[in-house]
Amino acid sequence: MAIFMIEREYADLVDHSAEGAAALREINDSEEVRWIYSFLSADKHRTFCLYEAESAEAIRRAAERAGIPAGAIVEVSGRVTPDGQLHPVG
Repeated sequence: MAIFMIEREYADLVDHSAEGAAALREINDSEEVRWIYSFLSADKHRTFCLYEAESAEAIRRAAERAGIPAGAIVEVSGRVTPDGQLHPVG
């Protein structure tokens, strides 16, 4: 499976609850998408999410079903650490 970074922009403040996360997990499971974690912007109007999926299209389908935005979806192949080393992801 590939790793993707998704930028989501929300018109309203993001409400992160256990119930919301469980509902999203159920949708993601049916699309074979795994939410790894997210960063929330200070104004709580944007998230940067790391996902594992077969394709960006699977993430788009899950987002549409969940009624959440999925603006930019970028496949990532590695991460760079402060020592300058490149580490593969996935």
